[in-house]
Amino acid sequence: MDKKIYLDNAATTKTRPEVVEKMLPYFTESFGNPSSVYELATQNKKAVSEARGIIADSLGAKPEEIYFTAGGSESDNWALIGTAEAYAAKGKHIITSKIEHHAILHTCEYLESRGYEITYIDVDENGVIKLDRLKAAIRPDTILISVMFANNEIGTIQPIKEIGEIAKEKGILFHTDAVQAYGQLPINVDEYHIDMLSTSGHKLNGPKGIGFLYIRKGLKLRSFIHGGGQERKRRAGTENVPGIVGLGEAARIAQATMQERIEKESALRDELIEKVLKEIPYVRLNGHRKNRLPNNANFSFQFIEGESLLIMLDMQGICASSGSACTSGSLDPSHVLLAIGLPHEIAHGSLRLTLGADTTEEEILYTVEKIKEIVAKLRSMSPLYEDFAKKNRIAE
Repeated sequence: MDKKIYLDNAATTKTRPEVVEKMLPYFTESFGNPSSVYELATQNKKAVSEARGIIADSLGAKPEEIYFTAGGSESDNWALIGTAEAYAAKGKHIITSKIEHHAILHTCEYLESRGYEITYIDVDENGVIKLDRLKAAIRPDTILISVMFANNEIGTIQPIKEIGEIAKEKGILFHTDAVQAYGQLPINVDEYHIDMLSTSGHKLNGPKGIGFLYIRKGLKLRSFIHGGGQERKRRAGTENVPGIVGLGEAARIAQATMQERIEKESALRDELIEKVLKEIPYVRLNGHRKNRLPNNANFSFQFIEGESLLIMLDMQGICASSGSACTSGSLDPSHVLLAIGLPHEIAHGSLRLTLGADTTEEEILYTVEKIKEIVAKLRSMSPLYEDFAKKNRIAE
């Protein structure tokens, strides 16, 4: 197979041609600043409003509750820091989980350095947050619960509705990082009792550098970027009109094709999982077997290093990852895999494969064959595997 097989859609997705086509006029012909008063500007203001409406409809929200940002990390930072500052008089305690994206965890570390207390809730062996621990962690001074909708590494979907109900009952704000889930799963902010929700355009075949934060009407969230009256005086800066238009179009297409993609990707994902688990020994699936993102499969292979596996897959034309793209340069094992109980040596041998709308069964079958070959080759060079094999033969 000569072409590249792209199986790292959790890191980023290819911008759809229809999205690019929709964006192009706003770079050259319709280039006006939406805050100006002449027609060249007002037509762009209308385009921004249309995109805002499309996105709001996709969540069961109101257009005025959608605030455009530069992406998921900014949205996460704004949700946590803005809430912490606005509600500090009520309390300085925040609850999150141990498997959040670093955009949440590092923001929590920042807040801890500013005198806030953070409780990090455990997850079970499938990566599902322990609701009894969450309930027990709530205090009179708890102002925010932030739990991701679905994990970016292992794909596990959290019990968001139950978490939202707990937060609502206790009068605590609830934020969810939905960067991996938005456009992949149906989400209704009222049904799930979500007060704030973060997303990023490049995870749903939209452009990079654009995202949004949903903020429920009535929340007194502080501004995060100062300098102008854009985004209803909450997020200063000239609007990224091409990006906003592209995000709106990507969201529209994602909603229209969601059910079809869920069915297709889930079937291919299950075939991939079943073949890997059946045909390769000493491997485990990470994350919940069924309650996971339609496109996510995450494995740990004993007796090998994940980095070597990735390099050799790349040589075969297969793009994959070992976890979050934001920590790809780190030599440390994934904090997510450690949180679900994997020892360091097994966590180091992890592989994340995330499918896209264009992924084919032929590509999946080719990938499984190449993984089998590469894992066998790497194990043949591993002293640890050699020792294990010898002991196994002695036991027999």
